[in-house]
Amino acid sequence: MLKKIQERIFPFLIALSALSVSASAAFYSISGLSKLFAGAAFAVIVMTSSLEIAKLVIASLLYQYRKSLPIFLKLYLSVACIILILITSMGIYGFLSSAYQETANKAGTIDAQVALVETKRDNIREQLTIYNEEKTSINTAVGDLRNGLSNNTIQYKDRETGEIITTTSSSTRRALEKQLDQAIERQTEINGKVDGLNEQLFNYETEIVEISTNNDLAGELGPLKYLSGLTGVPMDKIINYLLLTIIFVFDPLAIALVIAANFAFEQLGNKYKKNLYGETVPLDTPFKRYEYMDKKEVDVILEDKEEVEEEVEEEVKIEETPPLPKPNYDIEKDKIKNMSGISGWRKSKMLAEVEKKKKNDNNDLRIDY
Repeated sequence: MLKKIQERIFPFLIALSALSVSASAAFYSISGLSKLFAGAAFAVIVMTSSLEIAKLVIASLLYQYRKSLPIFLKLYLSVACIILILITSMGIYGFLSSAYQETANKAGTIDAQVALVETKRDNIREQLTIYNEEKTSINTAVGDLRNGLSNNTIQYKDRETGEIITTTSSSTRRALEKQLDQAIERQTEINGKVDGLNEQLFNYETEIVEISTNNDLAGELGPLKYLSGLTGVPMDKIINYLLLTIIFVFDPLAIALVIAANFAFEQLGNKYKKNLYGETVPLDTPFKRYEYMDKKEVDVILEDKEEVEEEVEEEVKIEETPPLPKPNYDIEKDKIKNMSGISGWRKSKMLAEVEKKKKNDNNDLRIDY
């Protein structure tokens, strides 16, 4: 019971799978071709829809009437089906490549934004490098001026006493203090600029990270970028290989499933078969076949083994029965000649009958009544 249910349900599952694959292939193909010929999108949709239906009908027709179709019609329909498969595959390729191109364009926009922010960041880095060098120079100058103030001493000899007197120079001190104030002022200004540039640099780095990560494209193109980096093949070529793999499987699989569904329903509805003699009998009817290859070999196919054995034994017994001994016609003739009390005419007639029997036996013709 369960086996019969499975046999009846499985063809419908094949048909459902065939229709789903065919419908999805037709949808992608129609969408791709309508985008390719955007100027007449509605007309292209109507045309490709009819062609998709015709393709499925052709596939079923070629299978159902494969033995009765004329050869030229069968050849034309086969070529037309193959061309329609190529058209459908081309539409699917156009649809998927268009979808990828939209994503690639968005990725290109994001890359341009990132490149612009990186240019600003690099400019800030160059300025920061210059100010850092100036800052280092000013820090060195401030240190030297402070050392100069602390060592601002002069020595001279007193004329009256002759002693060496050490003192500071007020003019030198004023000059050093002025230079030190200017250096400190410039140092403060540069420190402020350096802090501002560092803050801008941090903002640009943060903006680059946000542009690169805070979008849906990172998840869509992430695997492709990983494969591209892993294999060293450009991402466009990887997409092309993937699309070719899809289109070479998609629509041919749909046609194969349509043919498989026709085959399954044919098997489901086929309740009869032809036996060896060309007779149409039910599938569950056992049959018997005798093929005499020679006088000793018999090929027997029966469902009942005991019946086969009995028939073979009977045939063997018949074959093993010894032939009946042939009569000795010369002895009979002698007996007739030696008979007494019979006229010569009667003896002649009996001898003629014996001679006739002998002649018939020689010709392997024997009639028993």
